[in-house]
Amino acid sequence: MSETPPATPTDYGRGVDHTGEREEPRRSRGRRSPRGAARAVPPRLGELATRRTAPPAVLMVLAIIQFSVLVPIHVAQYGTPVALAIPLGAVLCIAPVVALTRPGTATVLFCAAVLVLPLAGLAGREAGWPWPWSVPAMIAFTLFVLVITIVHGWRAGLVPWAVSLLGTLLMPMIGGPGAGGTTGAGLIVTASISGAALLVAVLIAGRLRVGAELSRERELTAAEHARRILVEERTRIARELHDVVAHSTSLIQVQASTARYRIPDLPPSALAEFEEISRNARGSLTEMRRLLGVLRTEDDDAELAPQQSIADIPALVEGIRQAGGAVELTYSPPPDGLAPSVHIAAFRITQEALSNAVRHAPGAPITLAVEPGEDAVRIVVHNGPSAADPPPAALPAAAPGGGHGLRGMQERVTLLGGSLVVGPDPSGGWTVTAVLPWRETGTGSA
Repeated sequence: MSETPPATPTDYGRGVDHTGEREEPRRSRGRRSPRGAARAVPPRLGELATRRTAPPAVLMVLAIIQFSVLVPIHVAQYGTPVALAIPLGAVLCIAPVVALTRPGTATVLFCAAVLVLPLAGLAGREAGWPWPWSVPAMIAFTLFVLVITIVHGWRAGLVPWAVSLLGTLLMPMIGGPGAGGTTGAGLIVTASISGAALLVAVLIAGRLRVGAELSRERELTAAEHARRILVEERTRIARELHDVVAHSTSLIQVQASTARYRIPDLPPSALAEFEEISRNARGSLTEMRRLLGVLRTEDDDAELAPQQSIADIPALVEGIRQAGGAVELTYSPPPDGLAPSVHIAAFRITQEALSNAVRHAPGAPITLAVEPGEDAVRIVVHNGPSAADPPPAALPAAAPGGGHGLRGMQERVTLLGGSLVVGPDPSGGWTVTAVLPWRETGTGSA
C-alpha cells in the first residue's frame, strides 16, 4: 500500500535510508496477509545496501574516468606540472562524491582547484586550446553542480556555480596578454552549459522533494487507517461482550430482587444485603448502557439477531458449501456451560478464517476441525494452494461481521487469554490454529 519513497535532496547529507515500507507484501495464492492492518515489512539487506551505495559508486567510477582524461590533457596540452595536475585533477573529479555528505568542504576544495588549475597551465598551453576551462574541467564542473544541487538544494549549488564563474572571469586580467584567444568563448560555453545543468538540477530536486512528501503522506494515511481499523474492531468486540455481561448482570439483579419472594423467612440483614446487590446490579447496567452509547457510532446499526455460538459453525460451513467451497468439517459439540464470550469468539474466528480461505485461495480444499478439550476449544482451519481461479460470481461475499482479518482474530484470542498461530505450510497452503481456554473464563461471565 505504501510505495518506496524517492530520495529527498537532503537525505544523503543526513544519512537517511532511501528505503520505504510497504503495508503488505504481495499476496501469493493460498497465502494471506492481515487485511486491514498496516504491517511494515523491513527492506531486504541487499536492497538496502544497493540504495545506499549505488550513487557514490557511480560517481566514483565517473571520477576515475574523468581523472584519467583530465590529467594527461592538462600535462600534455597545457603544460601543467605533474605535481600540480594530479592533486588538482583529483580534487576536481572527487568533489561530486564528497558533496554527497560534505557539501561545504566539497565546494571550498572544488572552487580552489578550479581557480588554481588554469593558472598552473597558463604558461605552457598550446594556442587554440580552450582556457581557463578545459573540456574535462568543464564536464567536472557541470557534474559537480548537478550533484550538489540535486542532493542539497539550489542554494548549495548556486554558490560553487557563481564563485567558479566569477573567479574564472578574472583569469584574463591575472594571466595578462597571454591569456587571450579562446577565453571569451570558453567562458560563455561553460556558463551556458553549467547554468542549464543548475536549472535542470533545481527541477529534479523539486520533483524529488514533492515525491518524498507525497510518500510520507501516504505512509501517515496508511498508519492512521490501520489504527482506525483496530479501534473499530475492538469497539465491536466490546459491544458483543456488553451483551454477554449485561445478560449475566441482569440475572444477578433479578435473583437478588426476587429473593424475598422465593426464599421464606429471610432475616432483615439478608434482605438488606439482597437489596444492596440488586441496587448495585441496576447501577452497573445503567453504566454499561452509557458505555455502549459512547462506543456506538452513527454508522452502527443495532444487531437484532442473537449472537452466534459454536453450535452455529456447521450451518456456517453449509453456507460456504452451497456457495461452491469445498469444506471438510470435523466437529465435536462443546460441553455445556461455556461462557458466551468463548462461543462468540470461536464462531467469529472460524467465520473469518473460512472467509479468508475462500477469498484468497479460490478452489482450494478447506478442512475445519473444532475440537473441544478439557480446558480449551481448539479450532484449526487449513486450506491448500489455490487450484484455479473461479469466476468472480462463484466467490462468496465477505461474511457480515467477519471482522478485520487476522487483527480481529488476535484481539479476540488475547481477550480470552488464548493463543493464535497463523502461517503458511510447506505445501503452499495456509493454516489458522486458535486455542480458546474456558476454565479461567468461567461460565456465564465474560
